[in-house]
Amino acid sequence: MIGAITLLLVFQLTGEVIARGWGLPIPGPVIGMALLFAALALRGAPPPAILRNTAQGLLQHLSLLFIPAGTGIMLHFRRLSDEWLPLLISLLVSTVVTLAVTALVLRWLAGHGDDASKNRP
Repeated sequence: MIGAITLLLVFQLTGEVIARGWGLPIPGPVIGMALLFAALALRGAPPPAILRNTAQGLLQHLSLLFIPAGTGIMLHFRRLSDEWLPLLISLLVSTVVTLAVTALVLRWLAGHGDDASKNRP
């Protein structure tokens, strides 16, 4: 599990270095995730046992990942209280858009899945 988490952090660090070094507007972790995806696509998936152990370990300690977010909220509580309305509107709009796009993609994929199954012998 330590090796898999280290690999995740190395990809995140690489993405951060690329984002800051080239002055890109994309967050480093997003670039790192794209690099990890590319590496997995080229190399193949990790063994299921390693993937299962790492995922279970992360899920067992998932609450620890919320501590930085909670700390950030407490540090910027004054700003949040001053700008609560735009934040609330953006949160609601982004949630509705995400649900709508997800539903449309699911509908599109479900329709294409039926066509693929009809072409099978």
